[in-house]
Amino acid sequence: MLLDINTMFNLRSVIEKFSNPKIIITTHHKPDGDAMGSSLGLYNLLLNMGIDSQVITPTDYAKFLAWMPGNDKVLNFEYSASQCRKLVEQADIIFCLDFNKLSRINELGDYVQNSKAIKVLIDHHQEPQQFDYMDWWDSSACSTCELIYRMAEAENVTSYVDANVARCLYTGIMTDTGGFRYRGTNANTHRIVASLLDTGIDQTVIHEMVFDGFSEKRLKLIGFALSQRMEVLTDYNTVLIYLTAQDLLDYDVKTGDTEGLVNYGLSIEGIKFSTLIIDRSVLVKMSFRAKGEFNVNNFAKNHFSGGGHVSAAGGSSSDSIETTIARFKKALTLYENELQ
Repeated sequence: MLLDINTMFNLRSVIEKFSNPKIIITTHHKPDGDAMGSSLGLYNLLLNMGIDSQVITPTDYAKFLAWMPGNDKVLNFEYSASQCRKLVEQADIIFCLDFNKLSRINELGDYVQNSKAIKVLIDHHQEPQQFDYMDWWDSSACSTCELIYRMAEAENVTSYVDANVARCLYTGIMTDTGGFRYRGTNANTHRIVASLLDTGIDQTVIHEMVFDGFSEKRLKLIGFALSQRMEVLTDYNTVLIYLTAQDLLDYDVKTGDTEGLVNYGLSIEGIKFSTLIIDRSVLVKMSFRAKGEFNVNNFAKNHFSGGGHVSAAGGSSSDSIETTIARFKKALTLYENELQ
């Protein structure tokens, strides 16, 4: 049942249905800062409350997120499929964080769907699939990490938000707001961040861990992409950046190496829409970012089987990268007035 965000989500009542609950926390494919921050933030919050849980990710994730407290306990479904399947099958409660459809967790989604566990969705993406038992959902929230903190407030358990929890939640809020500059950032966002800082965490260290751990190849990849793979479509105030499968091999691209690349397009004066298209061999993956009123969630949904937020969304294509780029440019012609 889809609950309004203002409806009391009673975490304790769900957990107290079981004397010793088996709890799984999972998040989306190729988890980003908000996905891992909310997952490990909830993990550490429950741990401080004396409640054990297990974080399972459907895939690997960027090295620059591996420093967060509790990371050493995370199971990757791709590497430990048999163990993860068993844990999901035996679970009493499964928390689904930072995704709105079970397809976002790949093969793991089938096991979550078939599990008899209570499923709890905590998310801020638009149009959530109603696969769950109850929701703590708000598309106006800046991040899922914000929702974890708001849930702790509603449950009167903020006393359990220690430095370990705060480091995780701060990471997710900071990354999903683009360093507190996206439109979802508001006064309440900063109040939550202030509360997290009050635990004694050092935000400078967190920023360094996330942004100052680039490999030499990653920096060279960014330079190559911006100089050789970027096209400015001035008629539509749009930037297109693409990477071929060979580019990924040439620069030995690892998970997380293309994180944030799409945002560079928006730094050009007058640009309203930036797109990153990457040939991942199995699928062509797409990231969309916008500023102003252009709705990339609708664009992604209408043309590339995707979605997300008004200003940040993703999509995919089973066509070749050349055909996908041609489709993208053709789709742009439908939005010429909105992008002027």
